[in-house]
Amino acid sequence: MNKFVAALAATALGAVAAAVALPAGAQSPIVIKFSHVVAPDTPKGKGADKFKELAEKYTSGRVKVDVYPNSQLYKDKEELEALQLGAVQMLAPSLAKFGPLGAKEFEVFDLPFIIPDKAGLRKVTDGPLGKKLLGRLDAKGIVGLAYWDNGFKIMSANKPLRQPEDFRGLKMRIQSSKVLEAQFRALGAIPQVMAFSEVYPAMQTGVVDGSENTPSNMYTQKHYEVQKYGTLSDHGYIGYAVIANKKFWDGLPADVKPQLEKAMAEATAYANEISQKENDEALAAMKASGKIEFITLTGEQKDAWRKALEPVLAEMAGRVGKDVIAEFQKEAKGGTQ
Repeated sequence: MNKFVAALAATALGAVAAAVALPAGAQSPIVIKFSHVVAPDTPKGKGADKFKELAEKYTSGRVKVDVYPNSQLYKDKEELEALQLGAVQMLAPSLAKFGPLGAKEFEVFDLPFIIPDKAGLRKVTDGPLGKKLLGRLDAKGIVGLAYWDNGFKIMSANKPLRQPEDFRGLKMRIQSSKVLEAQFRALGAIPQVMAFSEVYPAMQTGVVDGSENTPSNMYTQKHYEVQKYGTLSDHGYIGYAVIANKKFWDGLPADVKPQLEKAMAEATAYANEISQKENDEALAAMKASGKIEFITLTGEQKDAWRKALEPVLAEMAGRVGKDVIAEFQKEAKGGTQ
């Protein structure tokens, strides 16, 4: 057992011991530790805070939700293990995080240019495929509760990125995802897996040359201060699955769980409603700062990006699942307006 796992196990056992030590008849609230890796003023951060507000309201204080943003408890690679061991009860990791866990089908969301627009995305997340994917997490000791949007991604670097060949030789930060590795290799770049909390200093010191992310994440993490150019490519999407430790969730009192499900449904509607607004405002603020120049691709340039990245779908079919990709494309296309 490594030190990290040992620490998690001790944390989880300590929580159980504390609960057992409560005096008879004590009405201690059910505590939910909700950990995430982004800033509080992002769509995910605001969604987590909304869930806290509604959960505590609807359960009349029987549930207390403690939200830990900005990797205060765990970094990207640690948080899923922490959830499975019961050291935290809820997370909202990006969909790319489930590939390393063995749920590789979730990496379909990472495929470049697979999502035409928000309407197509919602058709997937609210439809049979979205529910089926969340169900795959049960075997991992995880309950999938909801999908939360962040938004479509843009590229950033210290050189203009207009054509696929502009990426050649650049060290581009990614979160852990075989699909994202393949994406940047197809562009001739060098993918660098790195925790989100470490990206700013890595950009500042030249450890990485650039990254991909949504405007709200770029803005709240101040990436625009250490990147000279951004390209409004909308080539990919970042979303999250709100998840809970299965043993904890299944063990909730019968009169509490429906109230938490209600709170989650309303927090999800809120988070998804504000995501576009948050990204629009973040992009405007970065433009106004004068610290970064944004590039809008021409139709011809975007077609070149699509052509360069098209082989990634075929390359990843064996990993993600050919049928999953086909079902995703069919449902997403059906949702376009």
